[in-house]
Amino acid sequence: MTQPNDSNVPSRTRKRFPGISTRAWEHPADRSALVALRKLSGFDDILKKLGGMVSERAVRLMFLASAVRTSERQFSHLFDMARDAAYTLDLEKVPALYVTQDPLPNAMCIGMDTPVIVVTTGLVDLLDEEEMRSVIGHEVGHAMSGHAVYRTMLLILTNLATKIAWIPLGNIAILGIITALKEWFRKAELSCDRAGLLVGQDLQASMRALMKLAGGHHLHEMNTDAFLEQADEYERAGDLRDGVIKLLQVLPQTHPFVAVRVQKLKKWAESDEYSSILAGAYPRREQDGDTSVSEGFKSAADSYAQSFKESKDPLVGLIRDVAGGAGDLGGKLRDVFAGNRGTGSAGTGGTAEEPPPAQA
Repeated sequence: MTQPNDSNVPSRTRKRFPGISTRAWEHPADRSALVALRKLSGFDDILKKLGGMVSERAVRLMFLASAVRTSERQFSHLFDMARDAAYTLDLEKVPALYVTQDPLPNAMCIGMDTPVIVVTTGLVDLLDEEEMRSVIGHEVGHAMSGHAVYRTMLLILTNLATKIAWIPLGNIAILGIITALKEWFRKAELSCDRAGLLVGQDLQASMRALMKLAGGHHLHEMNTDAFLEQADEYERAGDLRDGVIKLLQVLPQTHPFVAVRVQKLKKWAESDEYSSILAGAYPRREQDGDTSVSEGFKSAADSYAQSFKESKDPLVGLIRDVAGGAGDLGGKLRDVFAGNRGTGSAGTGGTAEEPPPAQA
């Protein structure tokens, strides 16, 4: 949303959010971690001194030499979008935006002291104006939430942990750290999908951008409703074996799967929380210092509990049944994976099918 006296006037009016806190769009699990880390007074400065003085300068010089920095004279439409995103979310200093030659569609926010946004030519070619606006808003959300700083901190801690792997149970501890780190990464991506929606304020464009990451530029061959049905089918996932496979597939990922991201974003866009933000009722930065760590953790716990309660996944359904005293988890899993008939899928009353024959 450019200033009224600029020559580049947006095609439609979008709301602006003066003084908005990043807590407005952060997923509860992401928010609770960030609130706790922000309470570690001085840790940001120490980390920036340790990790940002040389490496960040090197990264900045590399992009200055090998990529195209957007401006009024270079990729001006992208430059305007970055300014619009910063203006909409009330960010005073607009992150520098670079375009780098790469046929793979991708975008990232890097740098700790002065974050910069990088988009590939593959992404520029793939997305239309409003879709790109949501992506740039997503990356501005990363910059404002400080994800680069805190991700680096956790990566440093993870690297330190690898050096003590020889200690008994060290590998288990490391696996726990990495698993928790990636879970936070996935929730941070959901957070910034929301930031992208707040910048573009066009749900269809935000969903299209994500869908194109899955199906390429063949948008005329895709359908939003059908894609959401895919996400619902993925969540329901047949029987217990599918539930276990999904769990194993998602653990190594740093990003949620695209269909899940579309589904989660649509649900948030239809929530009272999003409507309240658009109406001007949102948390303010001036109140960030008063945020309670315990309240953040409670909010995250409530979010996970709600997701657990609403999940249609058969494995989660079985765990709910067991927690409620409805069955034996070990016995049911043993029956399913042994291929025994008569083992009910959780919450459906059906039977587990025989596994298909192996194929070469």
